[in-house]
Amino acid sequence: MKILIINGPNLNLLGSREKAIYGDMKFEDYLYFLKSLFSEHIIDYYQSNVEGEIINAIHSANNEYDGIILNAGGYTHTSVAIADAIGGIQTPVIEVHISCILGREEFRHKSLIAPKCMGSIMGFGLDSYRLGILSLIK
Repeated sequence: MKILIINGPNLNLLGSREKAIYGDMKFEDYLYFLKSLFSEHIIDYYQSNVEGEIINAIHSANNEYDGIILNAGGYTHTSVAIADAIGGIQTPVIEVHISCILGREEFRHKSLIAPKCMGSIMGFGLDSYRLGILSLIK
């Protein structure tokens, strides 16, 4: 399979940002682990802090990838446009979150993208990405 991982705003700060919530590993280091674990698959990675760039990445991935793992960060709770982009493509999308958004601030409890996704995985730290990939390949 060919899988695209898309990370949204502030996820470029993993490893240094709020370590109690997000851990102390940089995503690039975890990505290396994922690529070695799933070496029979192609895993590409894209990160942006800009909503429109994330939408463009989702559009570009349609029919180019077998699945998308998306951590939309704060846009999860605010972006109708990202939800519409997911709804407008054929490629399945798995929503992932490092933390359990339901156990955090009230405004994080609602995901606008979840209804457009194949499924949601949250609360397992960076392992949420591995679980997302497993859900796509099975």
